[in-house]
Amino acid sequence: MITDRLGKEWIYFDGGLGTMLQERGLPGGEYPETWNLTHPEELIAIHKAYLEAGCHVINANTFGANGLKFDNVEEIITAGIQLAKEAKKQAGCMDAYVALDIGPTGKLLEPMGDLPFEKAVSYFSQMVKAGVKAGADLILIETMSDTYEAKAAVLAAKENSSLPVIVTMIFDENQRLLTGGSVESAVAMLEGLRVDALGINCGLGPEQMLPVVKRIREVSSLPIIVNPNAGLPVQLNGKTVYDLKADDFAQAMVKIAQIGVQGLGGCCGTTPEYIQKMIEAVKDIPCQPNTMKEQTWVTSYASAVQIGKKAVVIGERINPTGKKRFQQALRNKEFDYILSQALEQEEAGAQILDVNVGLPDVDEAEMMKETVVRLQNVCALPLQIDTGNLEALENALRLYNGKPMVNSVNGKLDSMESVFPLIQKYGAVVVGLCLDESGIPSTSKKRLAIAQKIVQKAQEYGIQKKDIVIDGLAMTISSQPDGALVTLDTLQKVKEELNVSTILGVSNISFGLPQREIINSYFLSMALQSGLSCAMINPNNEMMKKAFDASMALMNQDAQCMHYISNYSKQVEEKKSENPEVSLSFAIQKGMQDRVKEITTSLLETKAPLEIIDEELIPALDLVGKGFEQGTVFLPQLLMSAESAKASFEVLKEKMAQNQSLSKGKIILATVQGDIHDIGKNIVKVLLENYGYEVLDLGKDVAPEVIVQTAISEEVKLVGLSALMTTTVKSMEETIELLHKEKPDTFVVVGGAVLNQEYADQIHADHYAKDAMATVRYAEQILKQ
Repeated sequence: MITDRLGKEWIYFDGGLGTMLQERGLPGGEYPETWNLTHPEELIAIHKAYLEAGCHVINANTFGANGLKFDNVEEIITAGIQLAKEAKKQAGCMDAYVALDIGPTGKLLEPMGDLPFEKAVSYFSQMVKAGVKAGADLILIETMSDTYEAKAAVLAAKENSSLPVIVTMIFDENQRLLTGGSVESAVAMLEGLRVDALGINCGLGPEQMLPVVKRIREVSSLPIIVNPNAGLPVQLNGKTVYDLKADDFAQAMVKIAQIGVQGLGGCCGTTPEYIQKMIEAVKDIPCQPNTMKEQTWVTSYASAVQIGKKAVVIGERINPTGKKRFQQALRNKEFDYILSQALEQEEAGAQILDVNVGLPDVDEAEMMKETVVRLQNVCALPLQIDTGNLEALENALRLYNGKPMVNSVNGKLDSMESVFPLIQKYGAVVVGLCLDESGIPSTSKKRLAIAQKIVQKAQEYGIQKKDIVIDGLAMTISSQPDGALVTLDTLQKVKEELNVSTILGVSNISFGLPQREIINSYFLSMALQSGLSCAMINPNNEMMKKAFDASMALMNQDAQCMHYISNYSKQVEEKKSENPEVSLSFAIQKGMQDRVKEITTSLLETKAPLEIIDEELIPALDLVGKGFEQGTVFLPQLLMSAESAKASFEVLKEKMAQNQSLSKGKIILATVQGDIHDIGKNIVKVLLENYGYEVLDLGKDVAPEVIVQTAISEEVKLVGLSALMTTTVKSMEETIELLHKEKPDTFVVVGGAVLNQEYADQIHADHYAKDAMATVRYAEQILKQ
């Protein structure tokens, strides 16, 4: 198997299969996978050329062969695998590997889009089953721009095959995925899911990939695969080409090889000549096996928190224990109240949120699933899944977008044997409690022994020590006078003798005592000094937060005391004391749809609809939009805010007089003829609608004449065109030319993965929008005129 060689020697992957098919006559708009049935000889010739160039891995022509596009998935995939195998035979390269190539579905998953997570898993499962049956040697999941979709594909691969799984993602030059994921968040999730190798492909040329590859190398322990484009796309004589020649590409790949990756290949624009010259250039460079990284990461789709480097605050408020109001919210499914607890803790400085929804009269498995999904809609913080219910735990782990913490397992054999398989399958950092069948030991020595037992048992399931955090258990000093001393000694022993991170539910120390926060805050400082890695506290409690921040400054875990200074300057103190109520603007920014409806209805008692739009809705969307442009807000948050604004608009429309209009103008959106991708267009549509524009969405693969005729008949002043494929930029140029000729007073804004400012200028677009918010800004500029 390829895993016997991967990471130990250079493994070379093939190049741009789509590029080669286009050179052989594949027309724009036609699915490449259909050529498995209509032009089999072309596929054999292409695969053979890459093998003769020196490739170890060739990708079957199955990238987009999913059930969303095809009714005959198995037939197409079977043919694709067989053609690659025939090419191996003809080239005399029987030791090469055929990869079942799995690309994205072309749709955004819920809640950002309309594709349910399990539906995505089922589409990918259909592909995997067909690939396994046809005899694929490995599964390559590539060109993924969303960790959630990548997770769906990995689960499908793991649940339906025993083949090696490799995943490569698309990062931009800011080292982010389309949906906001960082290198750390993507790597941690994929390693948790136990893929065999990971890396980056497409999107960038090798020079632009260098910083991303270096960061992957710093955080990943797995073999790393790098498959760049042949540089950046440019327009030449009406045709899309890439700016690196084969020799230049090869030299750029030498730099990547020297970083210490283990697999090299190409993507768009890289022909067999590129791959052959790359192999010649790097073959004498020693292949360096990757090293084990001892970093502990807990992640969400966009945020990654490292445990062990310095102490971390885990917010404890999403928990019904001793909280009557929270219990009521769980019973009544008041999700806005639950979400408000998350947002308050995030504002107060929590870095991870504990989530416990267990009550005797609540269906915990269903409640946990819905709570985790809703929390990830509005909050970017990683979560700690806190439950003893195995069904609830698996529900949460399966739908979680990232690598969570799990609270908890203990030293009882049945606990470890039931929880560890779930951690092994889905990946998580697991909390181990220092108790077993004999109860909670009264000495630190015995607690340490249980911690050792948990670590050793975890290793049987392939769970590394770095992914375990030990809870030394804080026992109330009102009944156990030496409880604090035993806990503090346990923390020190676990840290020093086991070299494992630690966690405590700090407030447990003071049960039964008056003015508990005095005991809690001093104990927190002592625990941090004793080696506490994760403090489960209420970050809204002023004394606890001050104790934590002061301890970090005193222990040199707050560089130049900057965090302390920013938190406790006079101006910030005054700001904190205001404690404003939740406004419509805040609710929109945080994506609280139910709350938005209530506040909008209330505001209508004193304000006119247009006044609410101008004073509340648009400023709120602007704030989120600016955050998105600055990289502090990510696509899921942007879309959730837009959906919340939409909920407010719906309430306002009901109250508007018949002759009043909320529309600020009409805009046409279309994916150009020959192009069948519409993720970007759909994102733009959501945002434009929530800024008050009427969007005429003409769909995908739209002929120039249809776009022009609609612009004329509807008297539209702005048209937005999208293209994701290099072959369809020509169609975009034709559409722009026809629009400027037939309706010269209409402006054209263009966007898409293959476009840049230079491209936009060459095809005479009026404006290039690098992202959805840029389209909104241009619409405001043009339609105000």
